[in-house]
Order: sequence, then structure tokens, then C-alpha cells
Amino acid sequence: MAGATDIFDTGLIVGRFNPPHLGHSWFINQAAGRCRRLVVFVNTRDGETVPGDLRVQWLADLHPDITVTRVAHNLDTDWNDEELWAKWIALFRTRWPHETGPQVVFSSDSYVSELARRLGARAIVVDEPRVNVPISATQIRNDPLGNLGMLAPVVREWVETNHGLFGP
Repeated sequence: MAGATDIFDTGLIVGRFNPPHLGHSWFINQAAGRCRRLVVFVNTRDGETVPGDLRVQWLADLHPDITVTRVAHNLDTDWNDEELWAKWIALFRTRWPHETGPQVVFSSDSYVSELARRLGARAIVVDEPRVNVPISATQIRNDPLGNLGMLAPVVREWVETNHGLFGP
């Protein structure tokens, strides 16, 4: 079991960040404080409201001391399918930028334990109830103009200009 003050050589966060918000930044900063090298995988698919390359660029600009990597895919998320799990793990391993690791996988969701196990890493759940920065990307997509205050300025500017792309 990882202690609250353990420092790891390599850590991983996986998410869509669609769009990235202040809760994501808080979470990334928490994980970065626990790792010498943190990698953030931004999962993307064609046709998403906020283009994947843009999300990667925003996160890289907002967090210059971490590695942000786009993971483009067309995989489903049926976690009861062993063949699908194998595809996800193979994809993540091809995108991993370091020789070894990750040692730890961070998430705000408890499902991270299975992903970490399959990567040979520890799982650390950070603020699952999201009390430190109470926002989700789903809330932003559902009410982009009502949640502008939860976005970094560069993301806020894009959302203000493109809010019509978001569904009801």
C-alpha cells in the first residue's frame, strides 16, 4: 500500500480531458507532487467536441513539467472483455515514453485499480468525491457558459468562442 508521502519515479494519469478544467489541473498537480516523472495520457477519438491535439496542447502548456501524450484510438470500454483489456494495455505500452514504469497510476475513480494491476503498477485514488475542485468535464459540456469559471483562461476563451459545439 502506498503511503501518503511516498514519491514514485514514474506515474501515469489517463483521461479524456474533454475539456480540461481546473479540477484536472488540481489533480495533475497532486500527482506530479508524488512523482519524479508524470505522464498524462489524453485519450482521443475522431469527432470529439474539443479536438484531441488541442487538449494535449492546453495540458502541456498548463503543466510544462509533465509529459502529455495523445493516445488516439477507436477502442470501446467494456471492462469485462479480456480481449479489449489486452488491446488497451498494448496501446498504453506503445505510448509510454520511459524505459520502465509506470510505478503508479493516479485517478479520481476507483476503477484505476484494475488498470494499475494490468500495468504492474500501484493505484492511487485522489479525491474521488471531487470535493477539492467540484467540477467534471461532463458538467462543462452540459453547461459550457455556466461553468466558465472552472476553466483556465486559454480553455475558457476557446469554450466561449465554440460553446455552440457542445450539446444540451
